Amino acid sequence: MNSLRNFYFLRAGAAFIWVALAFLSASAPALVVGALLVLYPAWDALANVIDAQRSGGLLVNPGQKFNALTSIVTALCMAVAFALRGNAGGVLVFGVWALLAGLFQLAVGIRRRKLGGQAFMMISGAQSALAGVHFAVKSFGAAPTIAQLAPYAAFGGLYFLLSALWLTFKRNRTDVAAE
Repeated sequence: MNSLRNFYFLRAGAAFIWVALAFLSASAPALVVGALLVLYPAWDALANVIDAQRSGGLLVNPGQKFNALTSIVTALCMAVAFALRGNAGGVLVFGVWALLAGLFQLAVGIRRRKLGGQAFMMISGAQSALAGVHFAVKSFGAAPTIAQLAPYAAFGGLYFLLSALWLTFKRNRTDVAAE
């Protein structure tokens, strides 16, 4: 339980740092924006591998395995799409990835619901899937800027923070009850 709680705090912190960088880079050269767009799914892939390894490995955590693979492929596709089509290409890939990653996160949250704190992960997964559809559709018109994508990551960070806090307080209540 401590491992999962700490991992959720790490995910929240990483999301909030990315959000700050996204806002600070809103008027940065395209290369910086593209790198941040690639970094987000690359970090998600690494985070899913770390989480799966802490809870039995990738073989017993298919949702995390597929999420990690999807995020690795997304990071690569993001680099190509951004290079070829600029922001619109990057946002399209970001949207498709947010949809898929959200569905995987929802599945993992449902699978882990007995651990507690997973309601936030399920809500986050569903919200990510819906945001992904929104971003993909918007990419065919006036594609959102990186600063307009930042709230997506901020909500993800908030949900990880809430889950970590839930597990912290759940643990404290359990410790007090055991005494």
